[in-house]
Amino acid sequence: MTPADEDAYREYVTARMDRLRRTAYLMSHDWHTADDLVAVAVDKLYRHWRRARAASNVDGYVHRILVNVWLDERRRPWRREVVTDRLPDRADAASQPADDDGRPLLALLRTLTPRRRAAIVLRFYSELSVEETAEVLGCSEGTVKSLTSRGLADLRECIGDRATRRNG
Repeated sequence: MTPADEDAYREYVTARMDRLRRTAYLMSHDWHTADDLVAVAVDKLYRHWRRARAASNVDGYVHRILVNVWLDERRRPWRREVVTDRLPDRADAASQPADDDGRPLLALLRTLTPRRRAAIVLRFYSELSVEETAEVLGCSEGTVKSLTSRGLADLRECIGDRATRRNG
């Protein structure tokens, strides 16, 4: 890589690092995992920087790398451990927070399948279009619409269930 390419790469990554971390966090729900995902994605981007710069949508290219890294992590058997801030030896269930970690949005996102979660995060948090999301996820625009629609329906159902439990 030429010095000019390295400078362009460094400038690109520096400008987008916070957004990549937040996107990775919304998918993984763990800051440590998000940092790992971004580190792997940024490394892959470095190795393929010339190809990425030639892409019509560099941000879409990078989001696709990030989503693929996350989905790859989800497939690994050792990744099936669950990160929690609660100790398993707490006796009093009443002392547990009512809504996981106190952040209802994250608790709701956890209920979605990985692809639906990725579609929701890319469409509404990263503000990608249907076309850009399809490119990132490597699927058709119809699949993105379906994933988004079903994900939103799942979220609405979950919100309704929670409201019923609180009011009932």
